[in-house]
Amino acid sequence: MRAAVIVFPGTNREKDIAEALHRASDHQPAFVWHRETELPDVDLVVVPGGFSYGDYLRCGAMAGNSPIMRAVKDKADAGVRVLGVCNGFQILTETGLLPGALMHNAQLKFICKTAALRVETADSDFTRAYDAGQIVRVPVAHNEGNYFASPDELDRLEGEGRVVFRYADEDGAVNDAGNINGSQRNIAGILSDRGNVMGMMPHPENATDPAQGDTDGLGLFKSLAETLQ
Repeated sequence: MRAAVIVFPGTNREKDIAEALHRASDHQPAFVWHRETELPDVDLVVVPGGFSYGDYLRCGAMAGNSPIMRAVKDKADAGVRVLGVCNGFQILTETGLLPGALMHNAQLKFICKTAALRVETADSDFTRAYDAGQIVRVPVAHNEGNYFASPDELDRLEGEGRVVFRYADEDGAVNDAGNINGSQRNIAGILSDRGNVMGMMPHPENATDPAQGDTDGLGLFKSLAETLQ
């Protein structure tokens, strides 16, 4: 598996992503600076979390117009897998690689905690190491994680099996009590229409080692490693 991790001013999870990829595949990804205009020959591009450009204007808006994102879009159009985590998810929606938008959390407060997620599909390159319906626990750290899309777009995501993760309560039930940020239909992660681009707000890279308190996130990176070996 050959991977590249995009780095913007304000990105702060690029090394966490690199470590997670290494744990899953023994691969060391390349770091690519946002001003570059080309990507190396890779199977996977990761847009990590953080606060690109200080979250000025709108989360992900400035990063979405950076030179490297044109190359990321070209890779995605060619079928290369693209993963966006937290701020990376926001950036992917800003570029149009994923539908919808991420708004301020419903309670207008920054959320930093471990969240329970239900795996909605194991039939994707990002989740094949999980079981559908499995409950995993993954850290979240965001202020704008409230997923929004039009009713028609939400129905399309549901009907095409493109909702990957939903927020759940501690018992694994998908309900209002488990919806930590107000996301529509408890959505925590989605796929593109071709299934090769995924965005999620929680941070699986921070649940890949026992020293982090949990390893539930490792399955995502093992799924990619298995797919792209």
